[in-house]
Amino acid sequence: MTYRPGHLATLLDALSRRDDIYLERGEDFISKNRMNIQQLIKQDKVQTSRYFSVKMESFSNLIYSIQKAQWQDSQYRSILQELGKGNSIQDYSLDSSFQLLLFEDQVVVPNDPTIQLRILQKSHYSPLARHPGQEKTLKLVKRNFHWSGMTQFTNDYVSSCQQCSRSKNILHKKFGLLKTLPIPNGRWICLSMDFITQLPLSNSFDSLLVIVDRFSKMAVFIPTMSSITSLDLAHSFIKNIFSKHGLPSSI
Repeated sequence: MTYRPGHLATLLDALSRRDDIYLERGEDFISKNRMNIQQLIKQDKVQTSRYFSVKMESFSNLIYSIQKAQWQDSQYRSILQELGKGNSIQDYSLDSSFQLLLFEDQVVVPNDPTIQLRILQKSHYSPLARHPGQEKTLKLVKRNFHWSGMTQFTNDYVSSCQQCSRSKNILHKKFGLLKTLPIPNGRWICLSMDFITQLPLSNSFDSLLVIVDRFSKMAVFIPTMSSITSLDLAHSFIKNIFSKHGLPSSI
């Protein structure tokens, strides 16, 4: 194998670099190369706005809805009027293409859940986005829009998406199967206990400690306070259960 200078390799890419195909640029170049991507993008389908790259009627309806909602909101209407007079307001500006109110170059969306939901649907169900998670959906929305409570609204929306819930990855170990508790061999051997809280105050007590024998289903109701500590619970158990029925094998 010997080195050969590139200018001597005249037949190196003869099949892929035919000089009779790419004769010239411009319209002739596009018409003679049908697979060129420039022919797939028509000028009448391109929107020059910095917010929407592809012209779609649904986006036009959304823009109109946002415009209408901004003027109906008393707070944003006053800002629009001041900007229309030529006055400057910190962090606010007016978009020259659609006459939309902007906050730090993001479209201001008034407190209208219907419009906010439409924006989230376009960001979350977009064929390019393909159901991103909470953080990615929020990032997509924040690129172009701004409204108060956006983070919580987005998280609630994504967490309620059925398709995301069905297809998301499980990051923890699978839960074990439910198993029934074994049947006790006698009374007061296996117990269960729980608290009933937030009861009306009676004799300075507002809660009940309920202890149930799983064999006989006998229940003991012990008045107590919601501020009971583990030490107080132990004393109450010894006084009301252990002193009468002995020490159980499980609780």
